Amino acid sequence: MLTPQIKDKMLAVMQTGVDRSEATGFFRTALGLFYLSSLMTKETLDFKQLDREFNRFIYHTIGKGHTITSILQYMSGEKVVRVLESKRFLKSFGELCTEVPLDSIPFLLGLNLGVAKDISKIDVRGPVADYIERQRQLREEADP
Repeated sequence: MLTPQIKDKMLAVMQTGVDRSEATGFFRTALGLFYLSSLMTKETLDFKQLDREFNRFIYHTIGKGHTITSILQYMSGEKVVRVLESKRFLKSFGELCTEVPLDSIPFLLGLNLGVAKDISKIDVRGPVADYIERQRQLREEADP
């Protein structure tokens, strides 16, 4: 799943961040989107092995204390919206990570929010849900 080419793409997106904080946000968002898109398969997934593979890459890239679970939590919070509204992130992610079409981002975020709601029973209204709604409205305006 995480081929050397995919890892290189994630690192390249990360390197477009202008400082450590932004680079980390770019990495978390890119990897989170890739992870969520990889779940969209008819194949049976071994989540234990998949998460182990992602966690190892995350640890080697941004250090201890970060896991695929923490990245998915990040993907349901306000900080991810700032990343997704960054022209620099969208340009690099769109050019480098062609496996995940930019127009699939709202769907993937919605999928993540749905899972978060099912697991934690939290209210998912907030900045990410608002972002998804804005994207839906923009699509509707573009395709009357």
